[in-house]
This record gives sequence, C-alpha cells and structure tokens, in this order.
Amino acid sequence: MNELTMNLRTDSKTPLYEQIYRYIKSDIQNGKIPKGEKLPSTRGLSKYLEVSRSTVELAYEQLLSEGYVEAEPYKGFFVAQIEGLYHISREKVKEPEKKKQEKIYRYDFTPNGVDLKSFPYHVWRKLSKEILMDDRTELFRSGEPQGEYGFRNAICSYLYQARGVDCQPEQVVIGAGSDYILMLLSMILGTAHRIALEDPSYKQAYRVLAGLSYETVPVSLDKNGMKVSELRETGADIAYVTPSHQYPTGIVMPMKRRMELLKWAQEDEGHYIIEDDYDSEFRYKGKPIPALKGYDKNERVIYLGTFSKSIAPAIRLSYMVLPRTLLGQYREGSSFIQSTVSKVDQLIVQRFIEEGYYERHLNKTRAMYKSRHDVLIEELKPLMKMCAISGEHAGVHLLLTFRNGITEEELIRRAEKNGIRVYGMSAYRIKEKKEETATILLGYANLSETQIREAVKILAECWRN
Repeated sequence: MNELTMNLRTDSKTPLYEQIYRYIKSDIQNGKIPKGEKLPSTRGLSKYLEVSRSTVELAYEQLLSEGYVEAEPYKGFFVAQIEGLYHISREKVKEPEKKKQEKIYRYDFTPNGVDLKSFPYHVWRKLSKEILMDDRTELFRSGEPQGEYGFRNAICSYLYQARGVDCQPEQVVIGAGSDYILMLLSMILGTAHRIALEDPSYKQAYRVLAGLSYETVPVSLDKNGMKVSELRETGADIAYVTPSHQYPTGIVMPMKRRMELLKWAQEDEGHYIIEDDYDSEFRYKGKPIPALKGYDKNERVIYLGTFSKSIAPAIRLSYMVLPRTLLGQYREGSSFIQSTVSKVDQLIVQRFIEEGYYERHLNKTRAMYKSRHDVLIEELKPLMKMCAISGEHAGVHLLLTFRNGITEEELIRRAEKNGIRVYGMSAYRIKEKKEETATILLGYANLSETQIREAVKILAECWRN
C-alpha cells in the first residue's frame, strides 16, 4: 500500500496526527486494511497528505503503542493481528435500557432518613476555611492507614464520655462508610467464619457479609433482642447485633441479655461480637444505656460507629474499635491499606468534636427529632384501636403492628395509592416468615411536623376504610 485516502481538516480542533491515527485505526478495525498489510512509509504518507513527517510519525507511534500495527526494522509498519484485542460490530449498537423512573411520593416515611436542613453549614464552612487557610502541604500528603491520630483520639474521648467505651487510638480504624469497614474487617478476621445476624435485620450488612463469602445464619428475636439460646444452636462464632436500638424492630437490649451475649462470646476464644452502634445518639426515654463494648472485659466485642446518621450520609465517615486481641492480626495482614477518608475531612470532624460543635449539633437534632416523634405519636392515636406502637423510645422510626387482619401488602398499597410511602417489616427479614402479623415502619427524620400531621391523617383515613 503506497497511499491512504483520507480527508484531513485543518480547521478542526482535533490535531492532524490524531485525525490520521483515527482514520487508519478505523480502517483496521473494520477490515478495510487486512492483517499483514504494509502501511505507507512515514516519508511517503507525509508527502501524499502534504503534512510534516513528524505528524505521521506521531500517528504511527500511537497505533504502535495500542497494538494495531507492528514495526519491523528496515522494512516498515505492518497491520497487526487484532482479533480478540478489539472489535467493532458493524451492527447498530443497542442503546442501554433506560432506568425505570422511580415513583415520586408526596410523603416518604423512610426509616433511614436524616434531616439535612439542620446540617451545621455555617460551622462546617468556618472549620473548612480555617483548616485550608493554613497552607500546610502536609495536609495533602498520604495520611496514616488507620486514620489520623488526632481524629482517632477525638473519637476515643467521645466514646468514653457518651458511650462508656474505654479505648485507645491504636484500636480505632477510620473508613469511608460501614460497607468499607466490614470489608476491611473481613481481611482481618478471614472469611472462614459463620456469622449470626438478627432476623429481622439491617439488610445492607447482611448483603455485604454474604457478598464477602461468609456463611450467614439468621437468629430470631424476642422482646429483649437476639435469642442467645438459638445463637448457640447455630454453631456461629461471630454475632452481628444492634443492641442499643435493634434495626428495624427498635428493641433496646436490656442489661441481662447483654451479659448473656458477652458470656457466649467468652465461652470460646474464637467467638466475637460485632456491635453496630449506628444511631445510639437518639434516645427519648431514660438515659442512654452504655454500649455493649463498654462491658467488654475480655476483648470480644468489635465496635462499629458512624457519623452518617448524626451529621450527614454524604460524609461517609465510619470507624471501628478493634479488640486488643485483634490488633496483631490487623497490623500483620491489613495495616498496609490506606485510609479511604481524606485528611481534610478527618480534620474537620476532629475539630467539630473537640470544639464542642458536635455535642451542640446532637442536642439540637435530638430535640428536633423528639418533637417530630411526639407529633407522630399524637397523630397516630386515632389508629390505636387497630394497631399498636413499638420501638418508639429511640432512633428515628417506630413500628405499627396491626391487629385487624389487614395484610402488610394491602397497607403499603393503600398508602401508595394516596401518594405516601411506608415500609413493611417483611423487607427486613432474612428468613421468610409465614403468617406474619402486618407491621409497618414509619420514619420521621425527613418530614416536618406539618408534613407528619398531613400524612398521618391521610393514612388514618385510607387504612380504616
């Protein structure tokens, strides 16, 4: 082949060498230039196209680097065998299916809500500005794999004061979200374990653990939380629990059951408890019960915490407190993994905690949620003849259990017909339960008091009819 016909546009923003490269690449992909065909010399093609030789050389070098052509010394450039390397179908590319548009609801009682209108924007801007004005190059270097020491120390101080957890910074590992923390934990523990989960359960944790190849077993609940007698029967060596506010039932595990669970963990050196303390900040009756980790004298509890519920989901800032018995395994097998949270974000939250902003934010948010909680309870009174309220003493959602024979599916359907989204308990079960009493979750963090009143009046009307 002595020449290649192509129309080069000198008025295009695309460089000439790239236009040449694209023409030749397209002809090779479509079979117009077969395998083994010799390309024109750089001198000959540059003369034919009336461009500089260096322009053609750049185009050939790009084709060479991508494997479309091969260079043979003193012979020239030849089309390479590209089967399996790249293929363009001559048929029209099928457009991806459009994502089904989600239905828009007038009111959404999501139990996972966080009121972002109460986010401390002013304080966050102030702290961010102060931190970034320091012009410290150190701030943008790679940080400590576990997370910055100052931030870990601030977390330890907070946990001791608020949750009764006595730990040291070397036990704390920072990560971007609870999913990441669980994946990191799997590297520390290994996957040769059977993990027992509460049923009903926090399904995201169940999905992540199952996806990490753990054998998972459901353990049913009674009024006090996970049944320890049933846990023993499963043969599990790790139990994943939410004792401060069981998700989704809202059960607060009493002290006696906590001691039973700790006793189970102490019966074997290989037993561990994963305590997910996801929203312990929000309690509306009595004093908060200290975390299970606070009573862990034998180092059997792995404590998980997050700022997603108390500050904002987008912060994606979670942490775990490892028992001292697992620190050696972490350092040997996982300490090389860098923290997935930027130093800037860590420093902002550290200052947010240390300077008292976090405590003030929690007090404000707790009071706001308590007010909405009280409004919801009051507005639900007309429904009390047909259902009972539970799980209302903590968190940002409560449960309605119906006694009039109506099904969960029917309750959800009637609400949806009136533009209201509610959530059924069956969606949180690992093991399907037959003939279950209809139970609906109502979250109130995302709704104003006015919206709660309006929505509950509609629900009362459509559920009674």
